[in-house]
Amino acid sequence: MAKMTIEERRALAKRAAAARWADELEVKRATHEGVLLIGNIEIPCAVLQDGSRVLNQGGFLKAIGRNETANTGRGNTGKAKTAPFLRAENLTSVITDELREECVPFAFRMDGQRFASWGYRAELLPRVCEVYLRARDQKLILPAQAHIVTACDVLMRGLAQVGILALVDEATGYQRDRAKDALAQILAAFIAKELQPYIKTFPAEYYENLFRLRQIEYSAESVKRPQYFGVLTNDIVYSRLAPGVLEELKKEIPRYESGRPKAKYFQRLTTNVGYPKLREHLGKIVAFMQVSKDYPSFMALMNQHCPRQKGQFLLPLEYDETADNGRGI
Repeated sequence: MAKMTIEERRALAKRAAAARWADELEVKRATHEGVLLIGNIEIPCAVLQDGSRVLNQGGFLKAIGRNETANTGRGNTGKAKTAPFLRAENLTSVITDELREECVPFAFRMDGQRFASWGYRAELLPRVCEVYLRARDQKLILPAQAHIVTACDVLMRGLAQVGILALVDEATGYQRDRAKDALAQILAAFIAKELQPYIKTFPAEYYENLFRLRQIEYSAESVKRPQYFGVLTNDIVYSRLAPGVLEELKKEIPRYESGRPKAKYFQRLTTNVGYPKLREHLGKIVAFMQVSKDYPSFMALMNQHCPRQKGQFLLPLEYDETADNGRGI
């Protein structure tokens, strides 16, 4: 070792570490690989030598609304005691011991690949979704988990739709003639359509500029926002939309025991009057934000051109229980 150069010692250490790592982890060999598109989420996937279907761990977590870099609990050997999406204490009663044992990530890689990937068996995705949906039915879900339930509900309905199409294609032999990614495209379109009400109403520019005007660092990769942004949005958006809108929304939207709304306010507006009015109003807000150098100058423009509305409520409301995503405003 003393006679080796620094580069040679590093190379030797890497080879030794790789050998120990591969031996301890029992890295499985994949024969086929690809990318599954679910909504706007890309999940690397593979088929192993034994026929097992595998989903990349990060994509799996992201598909159910979890942080794709969530702590997996793996030790030095890479083995996890409990999957991150099954650790919540409120889910204990709806998780079977069998599922808990099966939800352990494992390493796999294609021939010729230098590094292995971590993944879960693909059939675990709908089973994990069922856990959250059963917990919802038993009223065990916490407010912070509501967005996961929404993602799981949409996923289960999308997978069911694609599943029946796959069965028909197999029975008729059409699976040999259809486009390679035909079912994936159907699933992606379904998921995108279902999630559109949640992700498209408030444009990214709204929050990007609000962060700038409040002199807070903005990250496009994070959905976390200061809690008081809800108060600001009530004032900037809903109190100026039409007379009495904000007061009526506060009365009509169901709330959790903590006081958090069970639905976004815009989900309560009518699709033919209230919602289009909201989108028009948001367009003006973003324009004023973009030409303002700070928050006081922005509010001066808002007060001049979009003053707060007082008086009798004018916009009719509607509420769809299935649209409840528990994130509030």
